[in-house]
Formats: sequence, structure tokens, C-alpha cells
Amino acid sequence: MRRSRCLMVNHTPQHAAIDKVLATVMDPELPCNIIDLGLVEQVAVDARAATVKLIPTFTGCPALDMIADDVQRAVTELPEIDECTIEWLFEPAWSPDRITDSGRASLRSHGVTVPEHGSPAMPADGTTPLRTSAIPCPWCGSTNTRLDSSFGPTRCRTIQYCDDCQNTFEDMKRLKAD
Repeated sequence: MRRSRCLMVNHTPQHAAIDKVLATVMDPELPCNIIDLGLVEQVAVDARAATVKLIPTFTGCPALDMIADDVQRAVTELPEIDECTIEWLFEPAWSPDRITDSGRASLRSHGVTVPEHGSPAMPADGTTPLRTSAIPCPWCGSTNTRLDSSFGPTRCRTIQYCDDCQNTFEDMKRLKAD
């Protein structure tokens, strides 16, 4: 099972409680918690103050403020934490490779596919690469699928179409290679 890469700095007894509560914070746009989505990069605790460092899926994601508020609220509701600071990191860049197996299953059950671990990133020139195998449909499993729109409901997703079951589904985008 692939687990989050979250780094617990200066491990304290509060870390287990923080990790548990962060797993209850859902991404407002995706059916996945922020731990399984791979947004949590680091948690540090100093006495009764926590710092949570997060990585956004996209820099301009409109849900960042909501996620930060939800994390801050959830962590400060813990009896052993009085304050929580949220920091957004832009390095390392988020990638679908950060999504845990549990997160991938949750997304798939809601009709969102995720590129396989280690699959190549989008080319720097922004072109869409041709694929030798199609993205499997999360509804029927068919690979008789195609890109319907590069522009999904958010910047991090595309819309795909399955010619067999005639359903659309979302696919998490790979970021452009640097």
C-alpha cells in the first residue's frame, strides 16, 4: 500500500493525533482526503503549536484557502494543540504520484482516473502526447476511451469519454515537465 510522504518533524505524541485528524480533511473539489491526495508534505509541533506544510495540486487552485481553513480548524480542535500555522509549498511540485492507493481507489469510485505511478509528465511545449494505450474507464473498465476536453471542471482534470458505456469521466492531469 502506497502511503503519504508526509514528514513528521521532531516527532511528538501530538503527531499521531494530527495525522489522524488530517485524514478527515477532504479536498473540497475531489472525493479524497488531503493525506491520500498527497497534499501534506510536513507537520511540525513545538509545544502546543503546529505547523502544517501543504503542497497544492495547482498553484492557482481556488480551493487553497478553504483547505487551509479546514486544516487549521481541524488541528486546533485537538485538545493538545492551541494554534496551527499553514504554509503552502511550491517545491517539490505536486504530482499524481503522491496520491496513495487508497486515494486512487476513492477517486476511481467517483469516476476520476489517475495516471499510473511514474508515467511521463506533459511535455514542456504543452502538447498532448499520443498514447499507445487508452485510459481505462472507471465505470466499465474499457480502454475504448478518448480525450473529450482538455479543460475539466478544475485546472487539474481533463474530461475523457468512453465509447463503450458512453459515459464521461475525469482524469487527473500530469503537470508539465520543467
